[in-house]
Amino acid sequence: MSTSDRSNPLTYRDAGVDIDAGDALVENIKPFARKTMRPEVLAGIGGFGALCRVPGKYREPVLVSGTDGVGTKLKLAFELDRHDTIGIDLVAMSVNDILVQGAEPLFFLDYFACGKLDVATATRVVKGIAAGCEQAGCALIGGETAEMPGMYPAGEYDLAGFAVGVVEKSRIIDGSTIAAGDAVLGLASSGAHSNGYSLIRRIIAQNKIDLSAQLDGRTLSDLILAPTRIYVKPVLQLMEQLPVKGLAHITGGGLVDNVPRILPAHLTARLDRASWRLPPLFEWLRQQGNVAGDEMLRVFNCGIGMVVIVAAEHARQADEVLRAAGETAWRIGTIQARAAGEAQTVVA
Repeated sequence: MSTSDRSNPLTYRDAGVDIDAGDALVENIKPFARKTMRPEVLAGIGGFGALCRVPGKYREPVLVSGTDGVGTKLKLAFELDRHDTIGIDLVAMSVNDILVQGAEPLFFLDYFACGKLDVATATRVVKGIAAGCEQAGCALIGGETAEMPGMYPAGEYDLAGFAVGVVEKSRIIDGSTIAAGDAVLGLASSGAHSNGYSLIRRIIAQNKIDLSAQLDGRTLSDLILAPTRIYVKPVLQLMEQLPVKGLAHITGGGLVDNVPRILPAHLTARLDRASWRLPPLFEWLRQQGNVAGDEMLRVFNCGIGMVVIVAAEHARQADEVLRAAGETAWRIGTIQARAAGEAQTVVA
């Protein structure tokens, strides 16, 4: 090492990591995290680990965990400088997943990774994560901010989320009680949620789409970046009032691939394509991309973000409970005995 090098020692900031920026972010997000706290949280953001009790109302509590990201929807958030709701997407993808087994989300952790930390942008993202946690009734209990120079392009970041919930052992929803004749209800999605964005981006690029253009009274950018709907509170309310036999979160794979994940092998879900309204965004994507109908059903949720299966005699009451809780719901099909070689979801 030369004498000049010794007189100018390197710092971590010289290497591209700003510890002070990380500390500033933690201080910025603490007020948002505090708004999500549950009484079971013993210690949250700031420690090496977060502590949370299992709620005392459970006699045989079973913990349910889930993790996910938001995929290439992030690329559109970067391009449009829209970072305020992408955190809601992050929470939604995990809490909706654990909900389908009957779990009440307890807490959530996030992982935010970037090449250089922009405190203002990261604060917007985490504020959205906290908003999603409030919608889901779970605590933003901790997380990790990783500043890794050279790993990500300037202005970009990656997100991952981790949710833990709890369900009474006797009330786990696993689809085992589903039977022929049961009713299939569909809850409206808020848009494409966080799936199919590689195709969406391809359609936009291929057609040189101006995302400031209007569709159905909103800009395309608003429609395409609409945050994923969080179904936790309405569905938990439904489960308190009626026996729910099965739930499916409609993510990548659409109705065709996700509904079979909860069905016994001898059953099929026969869905009526005309029973719910296809949102204008999906019709626009179909037309702009010349996407076949079957492909649409395998890539996108096509307007149904959550499927609920109940006994036929409970269908009307379930619909009333969900609508009273603010959901748009349709009876979209019926469970039937499965013929040899038949698919487990048939949309006709």
